[in-house]
Amino acid sequence: MSEDQKKLLETQLWNIANELRGKMDADEFRDYILGFIFYKYLSEKQYLYANSLLETEDIKDYANVTNEDDLEAIKEESLLQLGYFLLPNELFSAIAKKGNANTEVEDNFILEDLESILNSIEQSTMGTESEDDFNQLFEDLDLTSTKLGRSAEARNKLIAKVLFHLDKIDFALEDTEADVLGDAYEYLISQFASGAGKKAGEFYTPQQVSKILAQIVTTGKKRLKNVYDPTCGSGSLLLRVAREVEVSEFYGQELNRTTYNLARMNMILHDVHFRQFDIRQEDTLEKPQHTEQRFEAIVANPPFSAKWKGKNNPINENDDRFSQYGRLAPTSKADFAFVQHMIHQLAENGTMACVLPHGVLFRGSAEGTIRQYLIENLNYLDAVIGLPPNIFFGTSIPTAILVLSKCRVHSENVLFIDASKEFEKDGNKNKLQEEHIDKIVTTFRERTTIDKFSYVATMDEIIENDYNLNIPRYVDTFEVEEAVDLNEVANALQALETEIAEVNTTIADFCQQLNIKTPF
Repeated sequence: MSEDQKKLLETQLWNIANELRGKMDADEFRDYILGFIFYKYLSEKQYLYANSLLETEDIKDYANVTNEDDLEAIKEESLLQLGYFLLPNELFSAIAKKGNANTEVEDNFILEDLESILNSIEQSTMGTESEDDFNQLFEDLDLTSTKLGRSAEARNKLIAKVLFHLDKIDFALEDTEADVLGDAYEYLISQFASGAGKKAGEFYTPQQVSKILAQIVTTGKKRLKNVYDPTCGSGSLLLRVAREVEVSEFYGQELNRTTYNLARMNMILHDVHFRQFDIRQEDTLEKPQHTEQRFEAIVANPPFSAKWKGKNNPINENDDRFSQYGRLAPTSKADFAFVQHMIHQLAENGTMACVLPHGVLFRGSAEGTIRQYLIENLNYLDAVIGLPPNIFFGTSIPTAILVLSKCRVHSENVLFIDASKEFEKDGNKNKLQEEHIDKIVTTFRERTTIDKFSYVATMDEIIENDYNLNIPRYVDTFEVEEAVDLNEVANALQALETEIAEVNTTIADFCQQLNIKTPF
């Protein structure tokens, strides 16, 4: 599929989303439109797979299969390969056709059917390997919500209209070389994020930042055993890593239930097999879900300066993730608690890159103690990358990427990059362009000192700065101002005085002619 065709698909899906937009807030209609797209994807996947099984049968079109034995055989294979099952009359096209039938001759009420089908998808996975991946996946699609319409008939009409438009779009699932629908889904998520205000930060990391993190953790690698995001949001950051190298397994944890559902949908829509991902819903700091696992790559954009229980929960002081550092991260700022958690989960050959507020670089007290232990005792800090302000949804604060590794090649120094001015305006936000991303990643990989952009600091320099990592201490961005020629300034002022005197004379002459008082 060409770039123009991809753009057309994105536009078509966004226009359909706007069918719902006037009815509810951005984050609410997001859940409906993405849920319906996901249902259509599952249907088309089921249809194509079932047809592949029917190639040697008399009836080759799954939509026409009625034999119970054939359906049971297809179900058995589908649960093994796809992880779910849909009957022919449960396919998206069938329900869309019914919803838009001629009301004079056919029943076109589909709300009950649609709810039953979505429940059936989940129920088909009960007792199978994919059960956890589909459990309550459609719980945010409340088809009884009055925001879709005040009456059942109004809701039915709106949903049928949306399904009709979606049914006409070709998702090109047979094109195995291109992840067209996955790209379009990512586009929609980013569009919703741009209109969701502060809530956007809960589920989406801007793609330009995701790309930097992904390229950093995959440096020097062609394949990853696994990748992990402890605050995975919609899962976009995990999937971004898979665009750089082949990834065998994806792991993530997300606190928000709705966002957790979105992450699972996003994985499946990007054709990640249900056996390849494990996304859990729970508080990462209080109830970590993958404690026995160690990960080759970790990427994260944790909630900035979030509150956590810290010392108010006695268990944390003896938790292996936090106990060795001497202090717990403050209850009002969990930034370093997330860092400590990720270090604990990092494999010995692993690299992690996470986005944090600038305060982690220089704040004192408990955070200063943790920062010093990280550098002096563990020596895991590999690079500090300052990003431009106002590039994240929901906040305008400047941020930094911390890169940490347990197998550092350059253990005697730390790379500092000041990319705070590497952006272009994009509406009311700042945006890193491809050349900015390339400059950051290339500098990281080549580990070079560039005037006013990067600096390789020795450990002695960091110790001299009392483990303060504030980037201006290492990267000098001071611009020398041009020398001022005072004689030139004096001559300019004198010329200005002469010009003013001439203008005053002209004004006085006009005032005299008009027989009015001069203003000076």
